Amino acid sequence: MTNFEEKLTFTDQTGNPIAGILATPAGGAHRLAVLCHGFLSNKNSATNKALTAMLMPLGIATLRFDFLGHGESGGPFERLTVGAAVQQTLAAIMVGTSRGYRTVALVGSSFGGLVAILAAAEHGKLVCLALKCPVSDFPQMLRDELGEEGLQQWQATNTIPDFAQGSARIKLPFSFYEDCAQHVAYAAAEAVEIPTLIVHGEVDECVPVAHSLRLQQTLRGNTSCVVLPGADHHFSNPLHFRQMVTHLGSWVADHLGTHVGE
Repeated sequence: MTNFEEKLTFTDQTGNPIAGILATPAGGAHRLAVLCHGFLSNKNSATNKALTAMLMPLGIATLRFDFLGHGESGGPFERLTVGAAVQQTLAAIMVGTSRGYRTVALVGSSFGGLVAILAAAEHGKLVCLALKCPVSDFPQMLRDELGEEGLQQWQATNTIPDFAQGSARIKLPFSFYEDCAQHVAYAAAEAVEIPTLIVHGEVDECVPVAHSLRLQQTLRGNTSCVVLPGADHHFSNPLHFRQMVTHLGSWVADHLGTHVGE
């Protein structure tokens, strides 16, 4: 038998169409990792694909999906909010459980890490959480990135720089920033009691390592924070990237594995 990838389309609670890919190991599985990508990324990010490649041979399925306005998902990007992304993540988990997956882990990268924390605080039945340089305080990160002048330009034009491409500006209402202020991870982390791993680059230029260390102290379950020496936000060094994926994948496999047969 061979591994199998199936394209899915499902909807969130407001009816927005969400594109996903369910990757099923040969022989099937009852264990699933739901993968949340970063801001201005997509479901086929290098991290999501590498995690899928690592977990499938271990008998763990993955469901990766595009947030609203990203990749193949419908809806204009400018309608994205943190709250909407959380609802889309909860919808993805529901798709997984409706397919018979009994034990589910949640993995989030950067912005997806913030969303994963918030979703885990709401869901309550996940096995574990694995976070790659999570954005614990998005408003602070945006203030640091844009500066006061950049925030004023955002408010005046309802556009932000295209951080992924580094060229033209893209539409995003300033209300996104205001919504972020209502979704800081530290408060939600107090309700997260499942085992959680954080992997962060020592020289992350976007999200300060101190944010993840504070997050680790706020989470209530068994937690671990691995800081990779010399690694940046994107783990652009191939060695750092492999280390990051191995840490995240091993955490998921170890915790889902303890539930085999239940």
